[in-house]
Amino acid sequence: MGKPRSAWNWNTCHRRIKEGRGQGTMAEYLPWLTIHDLASLGVSSRIRGFTTGRLHHLLSGFETAFFYILDASDKVLDIREQFPLLPMEATLRIADELGIRHPRDPVSRYPYVFTSDFVITTTEGLVVRSVKPSSELDKQRVVDKLAVERRYWEEKGIEWRLATEKEIDFQKARNLEWIYRSWDYPERLPCGLTAECVTSYFLNLYKNSHWNVEDIAAETEKQFHLQPGFGISTYQYLLLHKRITIDLSRPMDLTSTRFEAKEGGRFTWIETTA
Repeated sequence: MGKPRSAWNWNTCHRRIKEGRGQGTMAEYLPWLTIHDLASLGVSSRIRGFTTGRLHHLLSGFETAFFYILDASDKVLDIREQFPLLPMEATLRIADELGIRHPRDPVSRYPYVFTSDFVITTTEGLVVRSVKPSSELDKQRVVDKLAVERRYWEEKGIEWRLATEKEIDFQKARNLEWIYRSWDYPERLPCGLTAECVTSYFLNLYKNSHWNVEDIAAETEKQFHLQPGFGISTYQYLLLHKRITIDLSRPMDLTSTRFEAKEGGRFTWIETTA
């Protein structure tokens, strides 16, 4: 839970509620916090999600890596980041019961709203994940806040777990970040060419030849008179839309002639510890 950049008080809080922050699902969901609301947090990003089709606001490098893996999972149906724990009276009560000081603005003394990093709708139901580097768990204040968050979701009967770097496949996240660069691939193609036409040609070579990806990419560019780089973008786009499956837990090798995929598709659900 980051600290707001602007003044935090009753008016700010209720303005966000009126705006619909923390409400809606899928493309209509509005996160309680965006990268514009908080003071500098280091690595933050906005990423268009494959699952929801909207821009997601991720406030740390860990959140970003975890998001890519969630978004790529076939078991994930919706992802709501920076989800507010409302009504605030609930976290105020829980903090009091646990003997924990509820975070407040140092000027207005108005309580901050707790947030969970990810509320995830899966094929098996609703789960909540908070993402923290394990080094943060040495800080008592961090542990206290997590205790309030855990209790909040326990009272609702919803599974809450903490994910650290031990549960995040960073190699897979890096590969997915590379793949997601192809979102605008159809719009970048020359006028008169369709994504289906080019990707079908690439896919045919991929399935019926022993060429490596770089060679198929070069042949695709030659066939359609494309600028250098479009062939690899075609490969990325096919991966994004699951028409090619590979083991994303390994470093990407575009010169290999062996195309290895995990059984059941390229994406797996991430299990995290309590």
